[in-house]
Amino acid sequence: MEMSLWFVVSASFLASAVEMVEALTIVLAAGVTRGWRSSLVGVGAALLVLAALVVVLGPALDHAPIDVLRLVVGGLLLIFGLQWWRKALLRFSGLKALHNEEMTFAQEREAALRHGRETRAGLDWYAFTLCFKGVLLEGLEVAFIVVTFGATSRAFGPAVVGALAALVLVLVAGLILHRPLSQLPENTLKFAVGIMLSAFGTFWAAEGAGVQWPGADAAIVGLIVLYLGLSYALVRALKNARQAKAVG
Repeated sequence: MEMSLWFVVSASFLASAVEMVEALTIVLAAGVTRGWRSSLVGVGAALLVLAALVVVLGPALDHAPIDVLRLVVGGLLLIFGLQWWRKALLRFSGLKALHNEEMTFAQEREAALRHGRETRAGLDWYAFTLCFKGVLLEGLEVAFIVVTFGATSRAFGPAVVGALAALVLVLVAGLILHRPLSQLPENTLKFAVGIMLSAFGTFWAAEGAGVQWPGADAAIVGLIVLYLGLSYALVRALKNARQAKAVG
């Protein structure tokens, strides 16, 4: 498998894992407090919608001019990746609180306990809609990454495989443990995804604009190293600024 394909699978897997961990917290809270049948039906409905989006949009983008596609998608991925990267850096530097899945689970569980029971089509409507919206909203980012990565790299299959592997892994872990996956280094995963999306975005946007990268796909490794070095410098600077402000 070419180097770029390994990166496509890895980025798709990591991004999907992060989003599915957050969706799992919502599903667990609904399932434990409201019942699993309606919750899982909501999950299934959301996954069907996401699958339909990927199946429809993925092949459609395959027919777009590759240079235009890489320029547009590369720019979008760069913006998207920099947002994840920025949040991870702020958390590493202590300027933003780490995401706490246990706290989110407790809040969702409390809200589910307070809400009255309404039955529609034989389903607990609150549990169904909560899980449907939670999985759909988190999954839209995954669908975006899978479709754009697959179409731009002409590797739609590997991108889908990466996402499905993450989905299965997170679902199995959640069903076995029946608790949020709070032990996962979520901020580190988001940082890794942010770096990969930013590197791919830079690579594809420049390629779409006519840039010939030295080493072809190997330039992606150089971009990742560049972003990692910049991350280290920024975290050090932010920590020093925070400490100086606390002393002053």
